[in-house]
Amino acid sequence: MSSTTMAAEQSQLSPNVEIRSRGSNVGCIGAGMIMSDVHLEAYRQAAFPVVAIASRTEAKAREVAARYGIPTVHSTPEDLIDDAAVEILDIAYPPDQQPALIRRALAAPHIKAVLAQKPLALDLDEAVALRDEAAAAGKILSVNQNMRYDQSIRVLHQLLERGELGEPVLATIEMRAIPHWQGFLENYDRLTLANMSVHHLDALRFLFGEPTEIMTVAREDPRTSFEHEDGIVVSTLRFPNNLLAVSMEDVWSGPREEGFDSDIYIKWRVEGTRGVAQGTIGWPTGEPSTLTYASALTTGGEWVTPEWETHWFPHAFIGVMEQVQYAVETGTDPELSVADNVKTMALIEAGYRSIAEHRPVFLNEFNL
Repeated sequence: MSSTTMAAEQSQLSPNVEIRSRGSNVGCIGAGMIMSDVHLEAYRQAAFPVVAIASRTEAKAREVAARYGIPTVHSTPEDLIDDAAVEILDIAYPPDQQPALIRRALAAPHIKAVLAQKPLALDLDEAVALRDEAAAAGKILSVNQNMRYDQSIRVLHQLLERGELGEPVLATIEMRAIPHWQGFLENYDRLTLANMSVHHLDALRFLFGEPTEIMTVAREDPRTSFEHEDGIVVSTLRFPNNLLAVSMEDVWSGPREEGFDSDIYIKWRVEGTRGVAQGTIGWPTGEPSTLTYASALTTGGEWVTPEWETHWFPHAFIGVMEQVQYAVETGTDPELSVADNVKTMALIEAGYRSIAEHRPVFLNEFNL
């Protein structure tokens, strides 16, 4: 294939979303790092209208409001939900407290859509209940599975849709990085699978469709001081076309001490019958994610490496809120619908069942 043809192929790849709509007023609940440094920075860059904010600590909410020029600060999340100026509710709150806020928003006539955090709830039954209650209320409920908007994952999805890799055979996501566990997680009996693997397992569903089974094993993480079972997690998934996928969350990743030179990274690789793609997720290092691929069909077997300057954090969050804005404007389902997210929650639930029962768990064991 000529270099001109390959350049044309690359120009059709879209690592970043097109902003189709920004017409609905957003109210934000939460003022921690994920809201203050990621959500709101993405919305600032995209010119999404944020009209109000509230958090558990009013002083923190006022500080963040001043930083971003948000005109209204409410003393409680409930007061914000009751604010008639808010059309889209954006929640960054612990999953045990999130369902009550969602239910209050579903009952508020002025709120047209809710963007919730993942995990949507502490267990699958609660997630299914929220899905059904949102449908009954006729409201949009979307779940912030932001890794789908990571630039490398978006481009990989496009390559797969175009058939450039042929039939997928094997896929891996390998994480060796240390997350910052929020303090509220110490009170839950679920850790890495529910709060970190959820990114990768959802991305695998986005890329390849619905798996038929999952086998998950776990052990404690030596660095995490509070009691937990699923520290380091490895999951193997099988898909209907016999594709195998492995997701590994190594939150230990080696000692972190003075004089010890160790690395952190998230890498992924997809091997198909007609090509290979591999890349990195830039979150642990603060760099853009990367992708390189070779296809017997479109690159003559040569490795091609598209480039971009945007990052997962914060730029992917533009796409997350944009798809809610667009759904409100057009009256259509969001790309990150709660109905879809329940299937990711089922996959997480199946992983915990697999850990407990030491066996592969089939997804048809769950009645959704």
